[in-house]
Amino acid sequence: MEAPESPTSSSAPVLLNIGGRKYATTVETLTQREPDSMLAAMFSGRHTLPRHPTTGAVFVDRDGKHFRHVLNWLRDGSIPALSDSDYQQLLKEAEYYQLLGLDDYINEKLASKKADDSADAELTRKDVIKCIQAQKIRFRGLNLSGLDLSKLDLSEVDFSYACIERTNFSCANLHKAKFKLVEAARSLFEQANLHECEFTGANLQEAVLDRANVQSANLQDACLTGCSCIETDLRSSHLQSANLTGSDLSGANLEGANLKGAKLPGANLQGANLQRAYLREVDLRETDLTGAKLGGANLLGAIR
Repeated sequence: MEAPESPTSSSAPVLLNIGGRKYATTVETLTQREPDSMLAAMFSGRHTLPRHPTTGAVFVDRDGKHFRHVLNWLRDGSIPALSDSDYQQLLKEAEYYQLLGLDDYINEKLASKKADDSADAELTRKDVIKCIQAQKIRFRGLNLSGLDLSKLDLSEVDFSYACIERTNFSCANLHKAKFKLVEAARSLFEQANLHECEFTGANLQEAVLDRANVQSANLQDACLTGCSCIETDLRSSHLQSANLTGSDLSGANLEGANLKGAKLPGANLQGANLQRAYLREVDLRETDLTGAKLGGANLLGAIR
């Protein structure tokens, strides 16, 4: 069988084999949008291209996975939203085929995504430090998500209603700080001083409070599901109606804490100190109390 002839017009179909993947397009698509590219040069008619003897397909030794995006770019001038890793791989193909427009497009997308990722917080760590130094210490309702505020003196600062998800407060001094109704999921408070803080109604889901000082803090109605409170000092803390489902309180000191109506199903309280704690009407189903100290605890009406 004779090999198919080379296309004689810009609208004639062209068969491509890119690393084993088959594509069909036209000379017009390959040459119009990026006229200075390697693909445009290949199909300009100035070069003789080796073709498969039966199919007539032109073989290019590249990964064919992302070539569909190359063709979409050449056809429409756009590509769908991709993950960062896919953008990086497509960028390599754009560089190989010398598609300068696609190269610029991808770099703009990556820069935009980076800007979006860093634009979550309304302030930077430096901004926060300046506010502290100027004694402007109210951050009510602000978005401070993802900031590193570790080791700062933030005592008595008002964060009420703020969004502080994934914020790092490790080793910070937050004595008497206010966190009423904050969104603080997955934030870090490891070894922080939270003595007498207010967390009423706060969302602390999957937050880390390991070895923090949370003495006499008000966590009433707070969501602490999946929290890590390993060896946390919670003496005399107020946890009425708090949701501690699945939290890790192993080795925590809850002496004299008020947990009336709290939910603790599936929580880990191994070795915890619950002496003289107020546990009336607490849900303790599937809670691990191995080695826990319960001397003087009030368990009237607790569900076990």
